[in-house]
Amino acid sequence: MKLGVYLRTMGNGSTREMVGSCARAADQAGVDDLWIPDHIAIPPDDAEGSNGRYLDPLTTLAWLAGRTEHIHLGTGVLILPYRPALPTAKSIATIQELSGGRMLLGVGIGWMDAEFRAVGVPRKRRGAISDETLDFFARCFAGDEVESNGQAMLFRPRPTTPPLFVGGGAPHATKRAVRFGGGWMPMGADPEQLATPIAEFQRNSAAAGNPKPEIVLISGLDVEDTDHGVAQAETLAAAGATRIVHAVPYPDARSFGTAAEKLARIGARLR
Repeated sequence: MKLGVYLRTMGNGSTREMVGSCARAADQAGVDDLWIPDHIAIPPDDAEGSNGRYLDPLTTLAWLAGRTEHIHLGTGVLILPYRPALPTAKSIATIQELSGGRMLLGVGIGWMDAEFRAVGVPRKRRGAISDETLDFFARCFAGDEVESNGQAMLFRPRPTTPPLFVGGGAPHATKRAVRFGGGWMPMGADPEQLATPIAEFQRNSAAAGNPKPEIVLISGLDVEDTDHGVAQAETLAAAGATRIVHAVPYPDARSFGTAAEKLARIGARLR
């Protein structure tokens, strides 16, 4: 079981000082991984809580890679249809290279109509574009030479492929995860509701040659009561979770760091 934290990169909590301090605190505490969200174009009538301020996830992870040493860095999740495949593959490879192989690639197909209009991408093609992008990523990391729009090119640096996690609900997200050999990041974290789709995903993944697919659940653990937090994590693990991302509000970097230390103690109990 791996335990991670969700880092806010929006609103007042997305300052250089706040983001950097929180990431270093999680790294020093021994938390396994850190995840950040993706929004690219928030409309004025949907900006409550963020004021429309969101940091770009790939740029942020590249910056954090140079300010941390051990913690893995994840997109939770990167919306594939918003970005052209080749520059995005290059950014991902660069982060993976310069972080020393610490990137975790969570991906999704998106949902917000306003964002699709802003980037000029038809929302109805989001699934097809995402599959095309993932197929291109796979080819980029499979060999030094790859073709893009009919042009042969060298894809270097070519580090190890970041672990893939497909976000979203079953069956669409699970089918995509099976197809591309990745893990699954379900919507929600109710073990009773997830037990059946997780079991089906595990069977389908094994049949496709991925016998131990990862399951990432975003949830809030009780870090104030270690015994209760351990029990919560064990319940989620029994449902199939291999990673839990702790996501709760925090007012400042000190509070975040304290929560990270308590989360790391829960993680130590689970190992």
